[in-house]
Amino acid sequence: MDVEIVGKLLSTLPADDDHPYRTGPWQPQTTEFKADNLEVVFGEVPKDLDGVYLRNTENPLHPSMKAYHPFDGDGMIHIVGFRDGESFYRNRFVRTDGLAAEQDAGGALWAGLAESPKLSRPEGGKGARTRMKDASSTDVVVHRGTALTSFYQCGDLYRLDPMSAETLGKESWNGKFPFEWGVSAHPKVDDKTGEMLFFNYSKEAPYMHYGVVDSANELVHYVDVPLPGPRLPHDMAFTENYAILNDCPLFWDPVLLEKGAHVANFHPDIPLRLGVIPRRGNTADIKWFEADPTYVLHFVNAYEEGDEIVLDGFYQGDPEPSDNGMGNQWERAFRFLALDRMQTRLHRWRLNLVTGATREEQLSDSITEFGMMNGNFAGEKYRYAYAASGKPSWFLFDGLVKHDLLTGNEERFSFGDGVYGSETSMAPRVGGTAEDDGYLITLTTDMNEDASFCLIFDAARVGDGPLCKLRLPERISSGTHSTWAPGAELRRWQSADTAAEAVGL
Repeated sequence: MDVEIVGKLLSTLPADDDHPYRTGPWQPQTTEFKADNLEVVFGEVPKDLDGVYLRNTENPLHPSMKAYHPFDGDGMIHIVGFRDGESFYRNRFVRTDGLAAEQDAGGALWAGLAESPKLSRPEGGKGARTRMKDASSTDVVVHRGTALTSFYQCGDLYRLDPMSAETLGKESWNGKFPFEWGVSAHPKVDDKTGEMLFFNYSKEAPYMHYGVVDSANELVHYVDVPLPGPRLPHDMAFTENYAILNDCPLFWDPVLLEKGAHVANFHPDIPLRLGVIPRRGNTADIKWFEADPTYVLHFVNAYEEGDEIVLDGFYQGDPEPSDNGMGNQWERAFRFLALDRMQTRLHRWRLNLVTGATREEQLSDSITEFGMMNGNFAGEKYRYAYAASGKPSWFLFDGLVKHDLLTGNEERFSFGDGVYGSETSMAPRVGGTAEDDGYLITLTTDMNEDASFCLIFDAARVGDGPLCKLRLPERISSGTHSTWAPGAELRRWQSADTAAEAVGL
């Protein structure tokens, strides 16, 4: 493996830090690497695996004002690229305005999710949604050959080179970007049309917008989505003709919000509402469907079937878990992140566009979340979802589950004790046509070996374990959201003779 250090950032985290989401599997990086010809621990990189896997996650550099939340860290992109049986790795901080300001200040300037906004230092200026640092640390997608990172509480989209991870600046959509509202995490790219669909939300009426960016990177559609009050949506879905938004009954307490306190409560007497809008529809075209009360953090896919829209996602059986019986202070504090505490299970909603009726069913008894699928089937009828299982009581992924939505069968792989994975992306095999003809890519944090690895699975045989294991330059922090970008969609990729030449750095 050829390794070069290309950057190192200042960290003021204490040497004796004891926060479980800044130590152990969540210990952040400060070093940026360029690594080519990754060491193959076993197996070989498939020659028909062509493209890049990108993963974003929170990577804090400074202590919090008072109480650190795992979603407060700075964004860092990890990339593993594959071409002609070779591999490379790059990692870079997302160079946000907030990161630059705090590096200059030598410490935190903004309050985090679990802190009062009053703790923010005035020199930090306006943060995401006026109260937090816009860390661009949640999601990553690739649109028109450029990677875009986003923040879960709405903020700027930062443009990155999807092969080098170098920050290219903020997305502006030729001056039409909704800077006052920002864009939420989880914009959806439809590879068939080249469009990117997105939403945003705020504490100000109408509380939500929905928008479309076309294949020329122009904001061509942006409409109000009026809600009853401030909400906390996190994800969306789309079909060939529609976008699906949501109004979940977990939101800030209105009385406390007027006093400046952001306390989210689940309201079991209020139904989940799912909003269906034609992809270029107006506010008056939105149809709302009611379903059993829950909170949905992530959807997997949606498609049209006759008069119905079929929508799959993860139903939370307990969106507001109690701390009864939890002796550990950290488990109590972050119980809202543990999959087993929230009781997240794969679920299906059927929304009848003619009658307005909703039918729903649980698709699995297993506790899983962070579902991925073959992107070639996005918005279409599909069969397979690849999801993460979680370590009990902790925000850590301890295994991978392949859900067969046709038969109900599940195929599992456990990473093993002390080994934690990332959201697993599906990379269709070059030339393949079957839905599970391809590879699954994930990054692991191995506490036993004090190392990190990239694992490559055959998507058709998950239970057999990885085909190939590649060593990364150092142990990386555990992480979450990822995406796959095929080489055919990347600039320079096809014209370059080698992966190293395509990366260019």
